[in-house]
Amino acid sequence: MSVDGVTKVSSGRGLSMRSSIGIDATHGRVPSHGVPVVGRQNGLPILWSNGMPRPAEATTGRRFQLVLKRALDVTLTVSALLFLLPLLIIVAMCIRITSDGPVLFRQVREGYRGQRFVAYKFRTMWMDMADPSGVSQTLQGDSRVTPLGRFLRRTSIDELPQLLNVLKGDMSLVGPRPHVPGMRAAKRDYRELVPYYDARLEMLPGLTGWAQANGLRGPTDDAQKAKARIDHDIAYVQNFSLWLDAKILVKTAVREFITGTGH
Repeated sequence: MSVDGVTKVSSGRGLSMRSSIGIDATHGRVPSHGVPVVGRQNGLPILWSNGMPRPAEATTGRRFQLVLKRALDVTLTVSALLFLLPLLIIVAMCIRITSDGPVLFRQVREGYRGQRFVAYKFRTMWMDMADPSGVSQTLQGDSRVTPLGRFLRRTSIDELPQLLNVLKGDMSLVGPRPHVPGMRAAKRDYRELVPYYDARLEMLPGLTGWAQANGLRGPTDDAQKAKARIDHDIAYVQNFSLWLDAKILVKTAVREFITGTGH
């Protein structure tokens, strides 16, 4: 039986997934009597109960995959840093030549279960023009961004220093993107906009995630799109697997380097 675009789950018949949730997935519309429902975000199911996403089950298989995920993060990140070292050096030199200020921009982000860490990026703005809190999102054509910075942002090269965060264990290659504390969308605090926002923090943040692989990235003042990003993050948390990580990395690479639709 379908209720407002989501499907009830029969406890004796497994999960029925006959309908999908669009961009406004179940917000405020899930029945409150405790009957689980299933929605989808670009093919990934989300299990809801009483209007909140259900926590992912801590199975032995999931724990084992998380251990392998960390091992792969370290191995792939070291390989990527060695391969990208010439590019990183060239970008650093170009930043120093074209504008005053440090090469790297440091900013506090929220990580696993709300733990805060310092994330690294190549500096893309004129010196002293960036908002260290990150609450004010960078808009299209923002005058604070340098000409080189526009290129680095468009190609996502500015994010490459976050490979250091992956090595440190603050981040993973794949996971929900790390937000700054008090992140805003549609002129509201994300936690006001999406009451279950913290459910996305049950995995290490990543360089890319299910939302970004499906084109949901960059600043937005659209509440529905902002909510959809969180739902995509939660879909990833609930459905995590190494196979899904590989799929996300491939989809992101296609968007960034082949179709040019990363931003």
